[in-house]
Amino acid sequence: MNPINRFKSNYLLKPIALGTLLITALTTQAASLPQQAYLPLESALKAATVAMKKCTEDGYRVSVAVVDRGGNLLAFVRHPLAGPHTVNSSQGKAFTSASMGRPTVEFAKMIGEKAFLAGLRDMDERLVILGGGLPISIDKTNVGGIGVGGAPGGHLDEACAEAGLDAISNK
Repeated sequence: MNPINRFKSNYLLKPIALGTLLITALTTQAASLPQQAYLPLESALKAATVAMKKCTEDGYRVSVAVVDRGGNLLAFVRHPLAGPHTVNSSQGKAFTSASMGRPTVEFAKMIGEKAFLAGLRDMDERLVILGGGLPISIDKTNVGGIGVGGAPGGHLDEACAEAGLDAISNK
């Protein structure tokens, strides 16, 4: 083969080979991206609606907040006659349970039993350590939290939050 034809042949093959390598690298890179469970908006809305329905049926005027794993608000409903404090209370409980991965009542009990843990309340200004917040998990992965505020007792708020969770669980 004459040197000019060899040069033309190599000149054309190099970009094709380089392009193939680049596509392979990009495809491999995209395939290895981590996959994460998340709370779908439809589920957040359903949980909030069912929790509100339960509390309303029980005669309580509450606010209900559902947040994602980072504590960002996904869904919020407030009874028209709920007190203004219930807005921050429900969002704080949802944030606390999402960020800590446990029911908020557990932290309230821990602080009550061990006074030296009271500093937990000061870790983040968004934390609300009262009963009524529950973490939301999908396949044992924390994806968010639900918080209810306004019933006359944290155990009653928690019962409404539990009804919301039951509506979206795979039981």
